[in-house]
Amino acid sequence: LIGDLHGCYDEFQMLLERVRFDPAQDTLYLTGDLLARGDNSLACLRLVKSLGNAARTVLGNHDLHFISTALGVKKIKPRDRVDAIFAAEDFFELVNWLRCQPLLIHNPAQNFVLVHAGISPDWDLTAAKVCANEVENVLRHGNYRYLVENMYAEQPDRWSPHLQGLDRLRLQHQRAHPYAFLLSRSSVGFRLQAVNKDAPKALAPWFALDNPLYQTGNIVFGHWASLVDETTPPNIYALDTGCVWGNRLTMLRWEDK
Repeated sequence: LIGDLHGCYDEFQMLLERVRFDPAQDTLYLTGDLLARGDNSLACLRLVKSLGNAARTVLGNHDLHFISTALGVKKIKPRDRVDAIFAAEDFFELVNWLRCQPLLIHNPAQNFVLVHAGISPDWDLTAAKVCANEVENVLRHGNYRYLVENMYAEQPDRWSPHLQGLDRLRLQHQRAHPYAFLLSRSSVGFRLQAVNKDAPKALAPWFALDNPLYQTGNIVFGHWASLVDETTPPNIYALDTGCVWGNRLTMLRWEDK
């Protein structure tokens, strides 16, 4: 399993070579955010796509933002450095491939759940899978443009299983990428990153809230690079170690961790 790439293609290649990754025998799992900010997002996308079933990735928030810019819903941010993708001859093929990737991967044989940012504290595994699947189905087959145009609205801001239609899809998208700190189980969260310094005492990291899944299941995620020097519970694996910010790219061999 490997953390957020963010376009760091050279480091990605070196890591695959170092572990002698063999797509005929190995399966690579990625925490999402394949693109944006790094030197070569286009090459990262192409390589992961070319690996077929030997590489499985979840959608990160930067991946979803890129899809929204590809549809003209959001403006391209120069700092994301994705111009080469827009100029590529396989641009539409890459966009369509990316939007067909899941929000959550459950591997019961290896006993782990892979997500980009976390799992909402008011979802058990079944609810998380159902909610992720509903959003995935729209992105893959339904009126995905309508969802992308509306998924960044701030209301509703609290989850309820009784939500329907666009409100339900919007909250499912937001809860599939929970903010680092949450005030309560049902709140959407707060855009804080530092674990100790900037966190109000009333807030807690999502994985510190009460959810039996956090104690019994193995959850692998990326997204939160500033966790690199912090300790998470033993069954919570944070793999984004900030390669794009000058740190390292991390891979976890699941068989022996």
